[in-house]
Amino acid sequence: MNIKMIGVLGAGTMGNGIAQVAAQSGYQVIMRDIEDRFVQNGLKAIDKFLAKSVEKGKIKEDEKKGIIARIKGTIRMEDLKDADLIIEAVFEDLELKKSLFKQLDELTRPEVVLTTNTSSMSITEVAMATKRPAKVAGMHFFNPAPLMKLVEVIRGIHSNDDTISTVMELARKMGKEPVEVRKDTPGFIVNRLMMPHFVEAIRMVEEGVASVEDIDKAVKLGLNYPMGPFELMDLTGIDIGLHVTEYLYKELNKESKWSVPVLYKSMVRAGKLGRKTKEGWYKY
Repeated sequence: MNIKMIGVLGAGTMGNGIAQVAAQSGYQVIMRDIEDRFVQNGLKAIDKFLAKSVEKGKIKEDEKKGIIARIKGTIRMEDLKDADLIIEAVFEDLELKKSLFKQLDELTRPEVVLTTNTSSMSITEVAMATKRPAKVAGMHFFNPAPLMKLVEVIRGIHSNDDTISTVMELARKMGKEPVEVRKDTPGFIVNRLMMPHFVEAIRMVEEGVASVEDIDKAVKLGLNYPMGPFELMDLTGIDIGLHVTEYLYKELNKESKWSVPVLYKSMVRAGKLGRKTKEGWYKY
């Protein structure tokens, strides 16, 4: 399939990052969100990122202008009707995603591939909200999308080979390194490995085994990871991590390794949401 225009549903951190990557790869992009302020914030984030790239000499000013010119922001779902492929990047709410895919199914041409950037949720269940489940797949980018090389391409039960091939090839054309997740399992590859890592780190703090700072230091120096678990949660958002972990606990037979420590919930309820303050992660 000849893809010229990509529709991105959502202008938040992941949505605007994906829109930028697509535009930098030469595609025309329609980026849609529910309110104009979200769209404008997304466009500003792209402009800010590209401005820094110009300052660092990674791209030229003319290139920046060309990338921006290829992105159209909108609040109208109807503006996605001419897209050749859709990437949905809204909040991790399964019912919301299913509702949006039902609308996209009715709006776009039957041959258009519909993908979701979900980090953990069932591709098959999202696909069944459409009349084209064979044309639905997961296309999971990582944050920040312009910098992270990995894209997980997830095969739903009904996804056909042509769909997976199209999404894999698109990821490569965007300069990414795709991996195929052959079975539609909650968490896919990365989150299936990462979330227990987060949970155990929080549990060790809860049990008084070590401090946040020392756990991060131990992981970086002992495992040679570039970031510790708390630093990574701070980047990705602990509220999102909690939401995904609770989903995995429900979907994966309520295994004990997915059970959420009380401290995990307390940190989110305290309003920290994984963002550091001058006092540190949290105070009791």
